[in-house]
Amino acid sequence: MFVPGLASYMTRAGLPELRFVAFLLAVIVPSSFSSLSDAAPGGKTEVLPMEKAAPAAVVIEAAGTESELRSRMRTKNGVAELESGAVRFSLAPTGSYGFIAPKQLGLALVTQSPDLMLERMSSSSGSYEIHKLGDGSGLLVGFVGNEVVPQIKPSERPKSVRLFLYSNSFGKATTIAAVPLTKLMVDQMPRRVDSRQAESPVLLEMDLQGTANRKAPSQ
Repeated sequence: MFVPGLASYMTRAGLPELRFVAFLLAVIVPSSFSSLSDAAPGGKTEVLPMEKAAPAAVVIEAAGTESELRSRMRTKNGVAELESGAVRFSLAPTGSYGFIAPKQLGLALVTQSPDLMLERMSSSSGSYEIHKLGDGSGLLVGFVGNEVVPQIKPSERPKSVRLFLYSNSFGKATTIAAVPLTKLMVDQMPRRVDSRQAESPVLLEMDLQGTANRKAPSQ
């Protein structure tokens, strides 16, 4: 009703008034269409991991085998195994988990790629587990030393934390942790703990940012 009313007014208005009406149309009409588009039913899409507000890190401080700790983490985060063999994070269903090979993970994080390719089953030793939560955000799962737990658990961190995240339980890194993908800054590729052993755990050294999320990469 607003637009037809403006059209009727424009037939009676002079040049100054017409300019004012044109300005109103330029501002109001696009925003109206945007609101309609946002409210359209059935149009929900999943947001890429780099574009979501980051969840807090999740840490399970308990004893157990690696498989037991992974099971507890999956239960706590409410995720189940992927149904398809391989899928991009953006297309994976919420509440699911998959794996990503160390090299692919490193390339994605170093280049700040907005998407990750997940596999239902780990195809290589040292693969990292990725959880896609119910809100569409992503967590990277690995093992850390007990000494860093107090630094990464708080949801509000005043500063970044240098984090050594192992793909598997190794040495003193026996605490399982899931850290938000959007708060990870990586400047180097993952590396084998023992380069002479193909089955050696993988170490990813990175910064877990504080309260300020990094910006989503340009697409």
